[in-house]
Amino acid sequence: MKQQQVQDWTCEDSAELYGIRNWGAGYFDLNDTGEITVRVENSAGESHSVSLMDIARGATERGLGLPLLLRIENLLDAQIARINQSFARAIEDCGYGNVFRGVFPIKVNQQCQVIEEIASAGRRFNHGLEAGSKAELIAALSVLDNTESLIVCNGYKDEEFINLGLQAQRLGMQIFFVVETPSEVETIIRCAEREQVRPNIGARVKLASKVGGYWNATSGDRSIFGLGSNDLIAMVDQLRHHDMLDCLKLLHYHLGSQVPNIRDIRTGVLEACRYYADLVEEGAAMGYLDLGGGLAVDYDGSKTNYTHSKNYSLDEYCVDVVEAIMGTLDSEGVAHPVIITESGRATVAYSSVLLFDILDTTRFEPVELEHTKIAEGDHQMLLNLQDAVNSISAKNLQESYNDALYYRDEVRSLYLHGQVSLRERANAENLFLQGAQQIRKLLDEAEEVPVDLQALPEVLSDIYYANMSVFQSLPDIWAIDQVFPLAPIHRLDEAPTRSAIIADITCDCDGKIDRFIGRQEEQKTLLLHDLKDEEDYILGTFLVGAYQETLGDLHNLFGDTNVVSVRIHDDGSFDYSREIHGDSISDVLSYVEYRPQELFERFRKLAERAVKEGRITAQQRKQILHTYTASMSGYTYFEK
Repeated sequence: MKQQQVQDWTCEDSAELYGIRNWGAGYFDLNDTGEITVRVENSAGESHSVSLMDIARGATERGLGLPLLLRIENLLDAQIARINQSFARAIEDCGYGNVFRGVFPIKVNQQCQVIEEIASAGRRFNHGLEAGSKAELIAALSVLDNTESLIVCNGYKDEEFINLGLQAQRLGMQIFFVVETPSEVETIIRCAEREQVRPNIGARVKLASKVGGYWNATSGDRSIFGLGSNDLIAMVDQLRHHDMLDCLKLLHYHLGSQVPNIRDIRTGVLEACRYYADLVEEGAAMGYLDLGGGLAVDYDGSKTNYTHSKNYSLDEYCVDVVEAIMGTLDSEGVAHPVIITESGRATVAYSSVLLFDILDTTRFEPVELEHTKIAEGDHQMLLNLQDAVNSISAKNLQESYNDALYYRDEVRSLYLHGQVSLRERANAENLFLQGAQQIRKLLDEAEEVPVDLQALPEVLSDIYYANMSVFQSLPDIWAIDQVFPLAPIHRLDEAPTRSAIIADITCDCDGKIDRFIGRQEEQKTLLLHDLKDEEDYILGTFLVGAYQETLGDLHNLFGDTNVVSVRIHDDGSFDYSREIHGDSISDVLSYVEYRPQELFERFRKLAERAVKEGRITAQQRKQILHTYTASMSGYTYFEK
C-alpha cells in the first residue's frame, strides 16, 4: 500500500475495503474509533449500535475466551420479522387472497438456543418449523406451542416418525407429512387408519427447473427426493382408493439452499403452480404451496447472480413469488394457497459471528543473519544470485526474477549434493526473498505486469495464524470453497499494510482461508494490520449462522468454541443472555470413545513407575498429575 494512502486512511476506507456496508444488510457498520458495530432498532424505531469489541471484552472478562461464537438474538428476531413483513406487504399490494406462513428448517442450525429464539420471535407471525428427522420433530414439538404455526415433516419417514406426528396432530398441532418417495404413501395411510387420524399430506415434486449455485442438486430429474409426474399421479390414485384424497393439501418443492438468480426462483414457482393447479383438478383438497428454501444471502455484497451473492432484494423476492402464483392460478380459476417458504439460511446467517485472535505470523521476507555478506570465496551460484538481485530495475523485472529463481534453485540442488553449506543455502534464500520483495514493490509502477509475475504478491503474502479450526467452525470454507465476510473488528481507523492468508491451528494444509471477498472480485489475500506487542488482534467471520455449527467436526480434536448470546435493549445497553463454555479436552476425547478416567489411571501408573525408577520424586509426581488433570479440563484451543 502506498505511503500516501497509509497516511490518509480513514474508517470509510476500511468500510469500503472489507465491504462491510455491502454484505452487512444494515446490521453491521463502523464507529468513529475504528471498531465494527452491530446496529439494531428498538420498538420505537430508534437505532442503537454496539461495538463488537465491547462485547468480546465483556465475554473474556466473564471467562469466555477466544475463539468465541457470538450470537446476536436481535438479528435473528429482525430477520424473522423482515421475511414475514415483506411477504405481508407483497400480499397486500398484489391483492393476494391468502396468507404467508414461514417455517424454519431445523437442520440449518439445530442449536437449542437458536430454535427456542426462532419459536419465540416467530410466535406473533405464526412462524413454524421444518423437521427432517424424528429427532428434529421431537425438538420442534418441545419448543413450538403455537397451534397456528406449521410443522412440515420432510425427509424419509418410518412409522415411528409418522405416529409421533399424528399424535401431535391430536393435540392440535398443524403437522404436514411431505411424501418424498412413493413408498411413504402406503406407510402414511396405514398409520393414519390405525390411529384414526386424518393426516395432512403433502407431496414433494421434482421440478425440471434447474438453478445455479452450489446447492442445485435438489432440483431436476436426478433430485434424490421428490416425486416425478408419474409418481404423483400414482399417489393421487392411491389416496383416492383409500378415500383420503381430501388429505392431500400441500405441494412442496425445493430448488436449492442458495438461489442467486431471481429468474430461477420465478421459473420454479411457475412450474410448481402448474402441478398445484392440476392436483386441484384431480380433486385434491390442496390449500398450501411450499416453495422450500432458496432465499439467498449476499455473502460478498456484490448484489449479483454469483454463487455467493444474489441479484434481488427480499422485497423483490416476495413480490415475484406472489405475482408468479397469482399469474398462473388466476388463469386456471384456482384459489390462492397459503404460501410457505423454508428460508433457513436467510433467517439465521446474520445472527452469528465467529470471533478469533491471531497468534503469530510468518513473513516471506529476508531475515537478519550473522555472516550474511557474500564473499569472493563463496560458491559462484551465490555470487551470480547476488548480481541478479543487485541488477533489479523497473525495466527488467521478468528477466531479474527468472535469473534469481534459477540461481536460488541451483543453490538448493547443490545443497542436496553436499556442495554448499546450510549457512550458504540460508544466504541464498535470504537473497532471493530480498530480490522478490524488491520486484513486488516495483510491480505497482509497471504499466503492464508480466503474466509470470502476476501471482508474486500472493506467493509473498504473510500467513496469519488464527486461534480457531476451519473444520470445526467454518467447515464450508474447506468443503465447498464458501466465502464468508471476514474483517478485523477493531483498528479500522488504521491502514492495514500486510497482505495475508489465514491458517488455523489444526496443523492441516487445508486448514486455511485463502479466498476473500474483494471490492470488485474475489481476492486470494486479505489486507490486515501488523500485530502489536501485548495487544490482541481480533478478526470476525460474519454471516456464519447457517449450517456451520451443525456441520463442524472434531479434526485434531478441536471442539465446540465458547458461545455467548447477547440481547441489545431499547436503550442501547446489552446483556449476555446465555453463555456456553466450549468443549474441554475431556469432552472431545469422550466423543471419540476415550474414557477420561481410564486415561488418567493409565497416566497415573506411568508416573508411579517413574517414581519407583527414581526418575522423579513423589512431590514431582503430584505436580505432573495435577498438570495432566488441569489439561483434561482445559479449552481445546490456544489459551493465554
